[in-house]
Amino acid sequence: MNIPQTSLPRIVIIGGGFAGINLVKKLGNKPVQVVLIDKRNYHTFQPLLYQVSSAGLEPDSIAYPLRKILKRYDNTYFRMTKVRAIDADAKEIQTDIGVISFDYLVIATGTKTNYFGNTQIEANSMPMKKVPQALNIRSLILQNFEQAAITNDKVLRKALLNFVIVGGGPTGVELAGAIAELKNNILPKDYRDLTPSDMQIYLLEGSPRVLPTMSEHASKKAARFLTKLGVLIHFNTFVKDYDGKKVKTNLSLELESETLIWAAGVTGDLVNGLKAEALVERANRYKVNAYNQVEGYSNIFALGDIALMATEDYPKGHPQVAQPAIQQAQLLGKNIINLINNKPLKKFKYIDKGSMATVGRNKAVVDLKHYKFAGFFAWFVWMFVHLMALVGFRNRVVVFFNWCYNYINFDKAARLIIRPFHKLNH
Repeated sequence: MNIPQTSLPRIVIIGGGFAGINLVKKLGNKPVQVVLIDKRNYHTFQPLLYQVSSAGLEPDSIAYPLRKILKRYDNTYFRMTKVRAIDADAKEIQTDIGVISFDYLVIATGTKTNYFGNTQIEANSMPMKKVPQALNIRSLILQNFEQAAITNDKVLRKALLNFVIVGGGPTGVELAGAIAELKNNILPKDYRDLTPSDMQIYLLEGSPRVLPTMSEHASKKAARFLTKLGVLIHFNTFVKDYDGKKVKTNLSLELESETLIWAAGVTGDLVNGLKAEALVERANRYKVNAYNQVEGYSNIFALGDIALMATEDYPKGHPQVAQPAIQQAQLLGKNIINLINNKPLKKFKYIDKGSMATVGRNKAVVDLKHYKFAGFFAWFVWMFVHLMALVGFRNRVVVFFNWCYNYINFDKAARLIIRPFHKLNH
């Protein structure tokens, strides 16, 4: 791997998500050697991934080079590779480019799409967890528009313009709203031979309400906003099968659709090698204590979505969103230094800063501890929070400019099929 030998403790971090980059920043220029490993050479701001899918933003607006973060710190190194296994006894990890030893290991691999064992749905649906997947969705949506404009087959046109989104959490809700804005604002201008009534957006949710992890107030407001935009919501609805043409559900509902976007759940992206008792199998997450140490190990830690820290307030672990990952990483940076210096460790306590979701222009919902609100002000708060959370000044400027342009012109500037998507290659 060509990492310099050192007498300093070596901390290897697997994953360049919110947890990984915040831990790097906390350990930067401290008396340790830090090695960050990731399959990609960039950090993805996942909360805005849906805007890439719906042609609102270009991918480089929400991605940031990992090496650009690390260059500020002389004690940090980055290697782009896939981790194959952990050998805890030998204090080594095996990767595609070789073996690296560690004194302390931090697993921050996050989650991957969960299809709940349905291989047919996995083969034919569109996931949205990574930038390339978001670009695939963008290409497919625009390709469907192009094909619908030239076909004389009414059945095919209907299937091409039926978009089915599975999962009514923040990702599904935000994507449904964004595609609805494409239908209402872009389709009439760019595709005058199609009418908005030709296009339907279906949001299928297995529970009785959208945004089930947020308040009843937020759920009702979000559902009302979506309905106003023309999204057809079906509650208590589970997808049983999808062959690339027809969506079958647990109800009598069957939909002809060329596009099914799967936002119905995630599962932990585990690394092979740790003891079985370190895992919570139903969640595919590592069981950690109050210091984020993986059960059974004193020098191996897990952060963020991949870690399950059961507490009185969160018996099933903290929510799999950015804030727990960021807060855990910031504390772990201090705790590792304390551990090296034989000082006492501080227990993690999550500070819930609230949750929010946007449905579209002037439409968002915000849940704070003592206050819940929706509409234009919530949308403004959502924009400000996400803008400030982006990594890099350039990204903030580009995203802000795009949002201003979209707001003034009712337009989405990134309507480009750069890389055509072919279903057979999926």
